[in-house]
Amino acid sequence: MIEFINEIAFTNVNDIISFKLFAFVVLALIFSLAIDVIFGELPGRIHPVVIMGSIINFFKKLFIGIKNRVSGLLLFVCCSAAASIILFIIYFICSYNIILLFIVFTVLLSSFYSVNMLLQTAIDVKDDLSESIEKARRSVSYLVSRDTDELTESFIVSAVIESLTENITDSYVAPIFYYFIFAVIILYNPFDYCLYFLLLIPMLYRLSNTLDAMVGYKTDELKDIGFLPAKIDDILNYVPSRIAGIYVVISAYLLKLDGKNSFKIMMRDARKCPSPNSGYTMASTAGALNIQLIKKDTYILGDDNKEIIAEDISRAVNLSKLSIVLFTITVIVLFTLVYVII
Repeated sequence: MIEFINEIAFTNVNDIISFKLFAFVVLALIFSLAIDVIFGELPGRIHPVVIMGSIINFFKKLFIGIKNRVSGLLLFVCCSAAASIILFIIYFICSYNIILLFIVFTVLLSSFYSVNMLLQTAIDVKDDLSESIEKARRSVSYLVSRDTDELTESFIVSAVIESLTENITDSYVAPIFYYFIFAVIILYNPFDYCLYFLLLIPMLYRLSNTLDAMVGYKTDELKDIGFLPAKIDDILNYVPSRIAGIYVVISAYLLKLDGKNSFKIMMRDARKCPSPNSGYTMASTAGALNIQLIKKDTYILGDDNKEIIAEDISRAVNLSKLSIVLFTITVIVLFTLVYVII
């Protein structure tokens, strides 16, 4: 194992046999998933997404005064450059110690997605709801932008399921989708520092997603600087969101939920959301559970076939969990087939 990693650490990877590169890509994902599931998020002070947020705030202050959409371009370029340089410094230092390189690579990869927190947050709100509705309202206020002070139990459950399922794409499917797309490229055409770029791709996706979360709003202050980051995030999520929606449908069938209705509602209601992407996983989940997900004055997804209850959160968690597992298995199998073919 150490010998395998030892050869991969060299910056010139043209001499690395394809099997070792293939094994690195797959093992890095498996180890990073184990880190995320067992340990959860890194401490805030060293978490890459927190650092990205600090970088975004720094450049936002510099460019917010430019009252046109060029400000958003400058923000995106400067934040991407700064984050890329920091990542390269870390990679370059670690490349001199083989074991450290592999460990840091997998830890950083695990920080560019968030399965544990995604699922656990929904479970925590369900637990809070069993204690008191006031506690649940406070908890769900951290997940959604809407006013939660007067939300009834059904609207709290809806908000939790919406947040959970919408983030299947952002929190896992999209970064891993781009990780494996680039892995296929370097498997065919390895080049110097390709492992750095393999890690850079999901990092830049996470940066784009964080930019959208921080400045992608149509307020007077942010409508110019946030326009381009929001559009880039929409473009990057276009394919992954639809893939994620299909996996929710497949998971609904496997869990003996209403798979047929899941597909029907996804195709019918996914475009009702303001975002061109978020509706696919939310609508397919609403159909699978035969419930309505409602954000007042914004959208209604699904049919009112039954009353939405707290236990629907658990069903949505199981549905999301299986979707993530199936997607992971699929990309590993497809990547293996690519390796075998070449």
